[in-house]
Formats: sequence, structure tokens, C-alpha cells
Amino acid sequence: MTQFKPLILSSLLLLVLTASFFAIAPAVAQPASELCGKDSQLAPALCAALLASEETQIIPPTPQQQFWQTARLYVKLGYIHILPKGTDHILFVLALFFASTRLKPLLLQISVFTVAHTLTLALAATGKINVPASIVEPVIAASIAFVAIENLLFKDMTRWRPVIVFGFGLVHGLGFAGVLAEMGLPQAQFTPALISFNIGVELGQISVIVLAWILLHRLYQQSWYRTRIIMPVSLLIAAIGLFWALQRLLF
Repeated sequence: MTQFKPLILSSLLLLVLTASFFAIAPAVAQPASELCGKDSQLAPALCAALLASEETQIIPPTPQQQFWQTARLYVKLGYIHILPKGTDHILFVLALFFASTRLKPLLLQISVFTVAHTLTLALAATGKINVPASIVEPVIAASIAFVAIENLLFKDMTRWRPVIVFGFGLVHGLGFAGVLAEMGLPQAQFTPALISFNIGVELGQISVIVLAWILLHRLYQQSWYRTRIIMPVSLLIAAIGLFWALQRLLF
């Protein structure tokens, strides 16, 4: 639909800039030497991967360079957590995408989801809240199924959908925090790393939406779009979500 084009073009530009951000090598050194020192808070596996690719440096990085190196690293980690690794989060975002072919409902859902998961990610990362993964992971899977089932039952976004998405976003934020806890956060660059990881997550979600739009936008006006695209895909997403929920509860 034409109403999507300005948003999609802006998103594509943002993704190109992001790819360039990842591609440009740091001016002096990789962040590994600063992040993986004696008192490092990073996971050993992450440090090993960083050190394996570290460039030889002669001049130690300045505080400003350390800031940007940390930001670059954690934006990339956040992005990779969604694409390609975050299958459950990808399916949830796709379920939101298929709730409506109109721009306003999609923006509303993505906005409340972003606010919610940013809130709990920050609270969990700073130790303000702590919810076991044994609770978080099944609920994340159930959220995927719930949203997809709503797509099957209703032709457009329901009035209560934003509230539901906000609640599920709180849980997804706890999931992001669990992943970030496994990676570790450098205490000297804690806030930049946390914010950068969240930015990477957002860029990953935007990528999912942009890719879905590129593949499907020409089909929106087709009379069979709901019966042949939205309903079968939502049914598949719901089945996967239910399977994961049971799997995470029982095993």
C-alpha cells in the first residue's frame, strides 16, 4: 500500500546506514582488549571470539573510541539476536505485521512493544527485577501463539491488542535481558552497551518488518490475501508458538 512507502524507504535507509556502521572497521583497535581484561564482565565465549579477531594496536584507544567501539559491538549483538538467531521474536513481530494491512495499527503495536521491552530490559539488566527463565520463555512462546490466533479470529487489530502487546513486550524484554546477562556487560561502559544492545534489537525488528513488506506489499489489495496469506501463516505461527510453549513447560 502507498501509505507504507515513506516508512519503508526511511527504514531501508536506516538499515543501509546500520550495515555501514557494522562494516566500518574501528580507527584504532577492536573493543576486545578493553572489554576482556582481568576484571571483565563479559562471558568467556564472547571474549574468546572478540580476542580471536582483535587487530594489533600500538596506540591505546581513547575513552571516546572505547565508547564507540562498545556501541558498535552491542548494536551488532542486539541485531544478531533478532536476525538470524531470535526465531521466537521474529515470529512475534511477524504476527504483529499480519494483524492488519494498515500502517497505523502496525506502528501502534510496534511502538508499545518497543516501550514495554525497553522498560523490562533496563530494569532486569540493572538488577531491579529478576524473573526466572523457566517462567519467561514459556510465556514468550505463548505470546506468539496468542497474537497469531487473534489474527485468525479478527480481520483487523482489536481495541485491546495494544494492551496485550504491551504486556507481552514486558515479557520479551525479560527474555532480551536473559540473553544480555549471558553475554555480559562491561561495567566501565554499562549504559552505552545496554542502550546499544536495545538499538540493535530495534533494528532487527525493523528489518523483519521491512523484509515482510518487500515480499508481500503487492498482494495487499488481492481479495484472497487474508484467506491465502494471513490465515495460513498465522495458523503456522500459532502452531509453532503452542509447540514451543509446551516444550518449554515440559522439558
